[in-house]
Amino acid sequence: MKIFAIGDLHLSFGETVEKPMDIFGGQWIGHTEKLYKSWHEKISDEDIVIICGDISWGLKLEEAKADLDWIHGLPGRKLLFRGNHDLWWKSIGKLNELYDDGTMEFVQNRCVVAEVPGQGPGRVAVCGTRGWICPGTEGFTQHDRKIYQREAARLRMSLEDARKAGAETIIGVLHFPPTNDKQQRSDFTDLMTEYGVKTCVYGHLHGREAFKNGLKGLYNGVEYKLVSLDYLDGIPQEIL
Repeated sequence: MKIFAIGDLHLSFGETVEKPMDIFGGQWIGHTEKLYKSWHEKISDEDIVIICGDISWGLKLEEAKADLDWIHGLPGRKLLFRGNHDLWWKSIGKLNELYDDGTMEFVQNRCVVAEVPGQGPGRVAVCGTRGWICPGTEGFTQHDRKIYQREAARLRMSLEDARKAGAETIIGVLHFPPTNDKQQRSDFTDLMTEYGVKTCVYGHLHGREAFKNGLKGLYNGVEYKLVSLDYLDGIPQEIL
């Protein structure tokens, strides 16, 4: 079993959803075809794939359902986390009733534990939250602070669930980057370190200039990886 991650699929298969990504050029031209091909080449049904937000352009669940069905049909066990554009994401209970074959889960305020057979990382917990822009970001307001603090509390809840589960390896997931553009510490990075997270993946950043602003590599004992689709050129990244 391997664990992969990718974010920002930005799908729009719904008949009433018109949001073609190829208008942004570059890595977005034919991005669904590229993702489909690379996914089938790299990922088996025994693997886990973390999708860290901005999944569908649908505004309502009915509009996003075609995109979710497309993901559901891909190999592997898919763990979905919310992004800032996932406006269709409402009741977590209702979402987790959509698919009952165990191959697709929507994760919020908890962790998902996987047993890795044989020697290696043992019990692995995948946990996280959407995140938000961090203090020190230009234009950061009191309203932003409330959301930031709420998302930090949700991250702690998820990490605490991993600790209670006795996980030997923890993978952290955010949609937003874990720091501001200056890559200064945040409640998110503090929590990742406090709970001994091995690797944290995140997305949200698009374009060469924005990629530079994302925290990458080892920081206070945690390895940070940017996994937005255009950064990975549509190829899910193996992280464990």
